[in-house]
Amino acid sequence: MTKTTVMSQTFYYRDPSATSVMLVGDFTHWRQSPISLRRESGGVWKASVPLTPGTHHYRFLVDGEWRDDPECTIRVPNPYGTQDNLVQVTA
Repeated sequence: MTKTTVMSQTFYYRDPSATSVMLVGDFTHWRQSPISLRRESGGVWKASVPLTPGTHHYRFLVDGEWRDDPECTIRVPNPYGTQDNLVQVTA
């Protein structure tokens, strides 16, 4: 039996005016199981998520609106005419 490696990946989103920030991606089945980010000081929202090694697509839902990760420089087009952010998790 092979043990699956899981790494903790921390996501940040800065928006002092937001009332809700959710992380959605292929690892949450998009909107089926969104992850709530916790508000920190200075309007920074944060969540640490266990992810398997590989490339994962994600976006943020800020007050119900789709948002890109401004800190992520790797993006790919999605079927909805926008882009997904990519995070590469290594073991």
